[in-house]
Amino acid sequence: MSNCSDFILLKEDHTLGNLLSAYLKMAPHVMMAGYKIGHPNVPEVLIRVQTDGTITPREALVTVCKQLVAMYGQLGREFQKELALRQYADQGENGAGGGPSFGGPSGAGGAGQNGF
Repeated sequence: MSNCSDFILLKEDHTLGNLLSAYLKMAPHVMMAGYKIGHPNVPEVLIRVQTDGTITPREALVTVCKQLVAMYGQLGREFQKELALRQYADQGENGAGGGPSFGGPSGAGGAGQNGF
């Protein structure tokens, strides 16, 4: 096969192999992409990439990796933003005290229990 390369990723498994393979298949100029795990007890993934010759298989893999890093970085930022908004909203629901609500009126626990 022309314009075909194999890449071995050490200490990886199906998670990264499947992700890279799927996104490589969607990349322009990539004709074929796939991965395999040689043995379940050996933590390495073999990824095979074939291109149409416009770019090298290495360039295709590097481009896809950069896109995935950017995509998951954006996902992480959006998650952190939503988490901060949720925490802010939860503080507003708990009242001015900012502490957790225990569901009962203050002092409902009896003498000597400080309302808990």
